Amino acid sequence: MESKKIVLCGANAYEMKYYFNEQFNGIPDSVKDELHILCVLFTEDVGGIFTIAFEEDGNVVMETNAGDDDIYYDEINSGLMVAEVRRNRRELFEALSLYYRIFILGETLPEDCEA
Repeated sequence: MESKKIVLCGANAYEMKYYFNEQFNGIPDSVKDELHILCVLFTEDVGGIFTIAFEEDGNVVMETNAGDDDIYYDEINSGLMVAEVRRNRRELFEALSLYYRIFILGETLPEDCEA
């Protein structure tokens, strides 16, 4: 059974567009800007469509795909780029996950976490 995901943001190289889900307007502007840059640069490098989404439990996932007729999309490079982004932006994704769990799911801060 596939879990539901809520898209946070994404970029589409075919339409040259960026999308940000207004449900998450409470995220600081500096983080929104970082996400915008990250998504656009990703699609400029490998093409296709790149999205960042939340799983039901608040985990952040990145997905990339391409149209069937896109001969320029590099599936191997896109997988490597996702791994690099995940590694380099680990703190950003942890903070986004915490934001989702607190403000969307209504969880409370863990006791070992400073406010």
